[in-house]
Amino acid sequence: MPKFTISAISWLQTVLQERFGHAFALHPHTDGLRIDLRLPGDARCITLTLDSATFTRTDSDLPCAHWDALAEGYATPFDVILPAPGAEQLPSPLISATDSGWQIGYDILGLTYWMLNRIEEISRTDLDNHGRFPATASHAYKHNYLERPVVDEWLHVLGQVIRKTWPEIELKQHTFSMKVSHDVDAPSRYGFASAKGLLRAMAGDVLKRGDFKNAIRAPWIRLSSQKKIHPSDPYSTFEWIMDLSDQHGLTSAFYFICGRTSNLDADYEPEHPAMRALMRRIHERGHEIGLHPSYNTYQNPQMIAAEARRLRKIAAEEGIEQAQWGGRMHYLRWEQPTTLRAWADAGMDYDSSLGYADRPGFRCGTCFEYPAFDPVKNEELKLRVRPLVVMECSVIDACYSGLGVGEAAQAKFKSLKEVCRAVRGCFTLLWHNSSLNNHKYNMIYASVLSDWSV
Repeated sequence: MPKFTISAISWLQTVLQERFGHAFALHPHTDGLRIDLRLPGDARCITLTLDSATFTRTDSDLPCAHWDALAEGYATPFDVILPAPGAEQLPSPLISATDSGWQIGYDILGLTYWMLNRIEEISRTDLDNHGRFPATASHAYKHNYLERPVVDEWLHVLGQVIRKTWPEIELKQHTFSMKVSHDVDAPSRYGFASAKGLLRAMAGDVLKRGDFKNAIRAPWIRLSSQKKIHPSDPYSTFEWIMDLSDQHGLTSAFYFICGRTSNLDADYEPEHPAMRALMRRIHERGHEIGLHPSYNTYQNPQMIAAEARRLRKIAAEEGIEQAQWGGRMHYLRWEQPTTLRAWADAGMDYDSSLGYADRPGFRCGTCFEYPAFDPVKNEELKLRVRPLVVMECSVIDACYSGLGVGEAAQAKFKSLKEVCRAVRGCFTLLWHNSSLNNHKYNMIYASVLSDWSV
């Protein structure tokens, strides 16, 4: 079970320093109910309520109060009514002056610890058919704040109290950014298919899509993909993706499957000459290559490490060097903190799995990257967590949000992007290369990218 320890407090200090740009120290009171936020050598402080009993709970049945920020003179990025997960009732006023500074009657730090470290997901059994903790079981979904980065909102309030306490210091200014990534589950529709698989794909083209043109070309595309994925293959959208990213000053990250532990994994081997050629091309164009561990690895650190070594070996053989290596779990399968620690132990620099499959939004309560922490072993890990805000399937597919490819879907993507912009965070978007062979999908994707920096 997680505990609110000295190691957790040290990790929180790191999170605060990254967010505000100052090395604040945290000093718990002996009663365990309050904690002081201080600057070294300064008598002024902010005293926060500390509720470690609530924010170490591994369930989603916490209460949720609400606070009217405007009524107390505080600005918020969105609705002035802030959800306060974990609190049944808040004091009024919530923020009051003290002799040495200010006191906040809500455990902002506990919320940060609970959300960023996904404490509510530890040892859960109410999982979906892929063994995933679903958005619909989460506290955020039940209390209608899944599409709000609630941690960022409360840290925004804390930042205002910090400025009141130390008006002479300048806080770090963040800039809105966007990161796009692509899980390469299917780099080619026909190129790596078995004879049976090829016939099945051709039948699907004719019977499901009425696409006689591709069905007729499929055998030729299959034969012509020995050294390079044929440009006429419907899933060969990589050049288009990179062209669009280049136009908008973005770097696309492509995550490759390097193992086979289920029939839900890819039909390619990463050592195939055509895959090597694809990786070289991505690298030549200045985009990123990463890992997409196979389906049954999420509970097996040794397998994740082996697949990471396999990818790095191929990269080294192809002369591919990168400043960092990251990726995302296949099917977004995740067991907290087993999978998190596996990424760190595999020597990866970041993971971008922590978004929900069934709904878009802020699984970790933030759209900022942050240092990983194992709440079971109480240890900060040498890994960055890059939360995933939205995957295209989560919005479009009928089995999830089911918004289709019309205006409602486009509005949802843009709404989530604007939320990230409002807190000057990072909008992380996953869009599979194999989904960009459809004009309507392509139009939405291009539209979401078109005004990201405005």
